[in-house]
Amino acid sequence: MENLIALLIAAPLLGAAVLLCGGRRLDRVGHWLGTLLAAASFVIGVVLFGDMLGKSGEGRSLHQHLFSWIPVEGFQADVAFQLDQLSMTFVLLITGVGTLIHIYSIGYMEHDERRRRFFGYLNLFLAAMLLLVLADNYLLLYMGWEGVGLASYLLIGFWQHKPSAATAAKKAFLVNRVGDMGLSIAIMLMFTTFGTFAFGPVLSSTGDATEGKLTAIGLMLLLAACGKSAQVPLQSWLGDAMEGPTPVSALIHAATMVTAGVYLITRSGAIFNAAPDAQLVVVVVGAVTLLFGAIVGCAKDDIKKALAGSTMSQIGYMILAAGLGPIGYVFAIMHLVTHGFFKAGLFLGAGSVMHGMNDEVDMRKYGGLRKYMPVTFVTFGLGYLAIIGFPGLSGFFSKDKIIEAAFAKGGTEGWILGAVTLLGAAITAFYMTRVMLLTFFGEKRWQPDESGHEPHPHESPKSMTIPMVILAFGSVFAGGFFSIGDRFLHWLEPVTGHSHGNPPVSATTVTTATVVVLVIGVAIAWFMYGRKPVPVAAPRGSLLTRAARRDLLQDDFNHVVLVRGGEHLTRSLVYVDHTLVDGVVNGTAASFGGLSGRLRKLQNGYARTYAVSMFGGTAVLIAATLLMRAV
Repeated sequence: MENLIALLIAAPLLGAAVLLCGGRRLDRVGHWLGTLLAAASFVIGVVLFGDMLGKSGEGRSLHQHLFSWIPVEGFQADVAFQLDQLSMTFVLLITGVGTLIHIYSIGYMEHDERRRRFFGYLNLFLAAMLLLVLADNYLLLYMGWEGVGLASYLLIGFWQHKPSAATAAKKAFLVNRVGDMGLSIAIMLMFTTFGTFAFGPVLSSTGDATEGKLTAIGLMLLLAACGKSAQVPLQSWLGDAMEGPTPVSALIHAATMVTAGVYLITRSGAIFNAAPDAQLVVVVVGAVTLLFGAIVGCAKDDIKKALAGSTMSQIGYMILAAGLGPIGYVFAIMHLVTHGFFKAGLFLGAGSVMHGMNDEVDMRKYGGLRKYMPVTFVTFGLGYLAIIGFPGLSGFFSKDKIIEAAFAKGGTEGWILGAVTLLGAAITAFYMTRVMLLTFFGEKRWQPDESGHEPHPHESPKSMTIPMVILAFGSVFAGGFFSIGDRFLHWLEPVTGHSHGNPPVSATTVTTATVVVLVIGVAIAWFMYGRKPVPVAAPRGSLLTRAARRDLLQDDFNHVVLVRGGEHLTRSLVYVDHTLVDGVVNGTAASFGGLSGRLRKLQNGYARTYAVSMFGGTAVLIAATLLMRAV
């Protein structure tokens, strides 16, 4: 069965090669070919999953060695794959949700002239993401990591005729390069410390390295995770990335790319377990981002940007859980999977709304759409209930476990983290209820556009609604299915390990508190947006609201500190170069030039001048001789 692992990557990679190189002759069938190969990868994943279920213990881990990539003395890099419970979870999520998004895109991109190329980019993204999670060493993982970055750049900037899309793609690419440098440095440190970068030897040899080196490696891995998963301080690209087509938002910002950082930290758990300082930084980054994204999501009127803030916040939950160590690794991945269902469904639902509203994204210009788009309303509503943690739905089971794990950390740290996760749950209930109320409830608020055309809301075609319905089923049932008999815990525990910790409060108390804050968040949103008509023009708002609309001034901070700071640093370096470095060089040259010019005046070509010089020299020699004799 291990021979099938490479086919998981080969299928979408073949699709990308054919669609991007095949030319316009494939325009009529390119979308079907791309979808078929994505589905083929999913089928292969299901076959491997079924085989894995029939085994137990170490027999569930498969390895496939293809060839030696860089075989030189003292440096061996292989193209080899590892399929275990952790990577299998990602394979099914990536290919399953990816295939649904391909199907959705058939209808969504129907009238786009470059649809074939779009599906080629989608296939390339799937191949790169699968390479990332199936690699058995960090160097091959890095190759997939960079491939994901390239594909995301191409997809975010797909509508490159829009300056905003081109700028967003460039911003995402540049911010991710900062994180990629962290992964690059981490791999170098691993090789100098362990002599290898293969998962097995590195993760089993952490006891042979000093805590300082492991902390450095862990912090560099965290920097990489912050870039890909849009965590503070490298989160600024995520909101702008909404300029890409909506299927891109669902694929990149729900189930795949933004979860790569969670996978990296979880896969490298042995390093973080041995480096408590790095682990603490992971927890802090997750907690800060959790609240940061939630606050930003509260103030956005753009439906996709509100969901982007939500993604940032939910990934913060996962990073926080991963930073808790063996207490939280399993629950981080569990929330990652359930989030893949309901957030992909929410993004596709947002795309369906935009499809029926002439691409309008301002929620203040929606209202009452439940009457016109019943399927979208129901599927989006189920995703909404799942993400706020409504009892019985997927988000309730996965998020509740993270909150329990935060309290189980123990001590003051546990109480602080538990309070942060509960506050995040309350804010999530608020901003997602706000999205529901502004979009589907109240009276219609849309108006004719500049050309006089008024939107006519309508339900999307079946190619778009069927994937939404399937994802809605996952939003409802996945969490409960995983939780029965701690099924998901027992599935991942052999890879990630698990510790129950010492919770200061019972699970029942945590669940009760979670439901209470959920009700409070929903009630506040209803009081603000459900009881009275919503103005089409957004009010000025408080200072915090205005800051949240501008992403809590993150771009302003980056501009002042990084852009202007970089400009001032560059100007200072240019000044030092001109005045000090070039000054010394040019000054030395000028000094010798002046001296030579003065000496040159003595050589004027007149015999009398030379005679006088000879006479003077002779006089000096005679005087010196007489003086020496006298002494």
